Amino acid sequence: MASSSSVNLEDVPSESLMTELLRRMKCATKPEKRLILIGPPGSGKGTQSPMIKDEYCLCHLATGDMLRAAVAAKTPLGVKAKEAMDKGELVSDELVVGIIDEAMKKPSCQKGFILDGFPRTVGQAQMLDEMLEKQGVKIDKVLDFAIDDSILEERITGRWIHPASGRSYHMKFAPPKVPGVDDVTGEPLIQRKDDTAAVLKSRLDAFHKQTEPVIDYYWKKGIVAKLHAAKSPKEVTEEVQKVLS
Repeated sequence: MASSSSVNLEDVPSESLMTELLRRMKCATKPEKRLILIGPPGSGKGTQSPMIKDEYCLCHLATGDMLRAAVAAKTPLGVKAKEAMDKGELVSDELVVGIIDEAMKKPSCQKGFILDGFPRTVGQAQMLDEMLEKQGVKIDKVLDFAIDDSILEERITGRWIHPASGRSYHMKFAPPKVPGVDDVTGEPLIQRKDDTAAVLKSRLDAFHKQTEPVIDYYWKKGIVAKLHAAKSPKEVTEEVQKVLS
């Protein structure tokens, strides 16, 4: 049944339709995968996730983006999340897991998902596992982007992002073809407000205290793959492909 917000396929260029059709045919043969990416800021999750998403036909669930989308779409969970945000409160774990549950039902998530930025605590991990169990599925692999704190400062402070696609660049390690401009769209790149040495230190402290225990939690389940995230992006990609093949 067509809804008022449906796209009229007659108006979609043939090339776009064919590209999407070929993508779906390729994806039909892919096994399902449900992945979590864990690593400190600057460990390379943002560089690897678009490759993993395209290669394995997964949807990329970044909790911050999903919360904003749910609020903008005024879904029942989005309305509750906005109430909490307007009061200056943190959005509850139950709400975030509910929004992930909602997002997983989209056609783009049919083959599975990449979770990035969640779970950050063992409590969240347990809640996520309970929700997945009700659907008869589970997390297949947790990719641990392991890297020393000392390497991260140089990485973080040179990082630039293309907001619309999430593509990330680095002035030293992976510069765009034209400084300050996205390679694909030609749109301007931005530097995140929290990509500074001072903010990095507090985020690393929080990561070690709250999120490292999540790696231990999944390690006991035997599903953690440790990546050498200090290596070049190409080498890390090769490690990821070996782990997921």
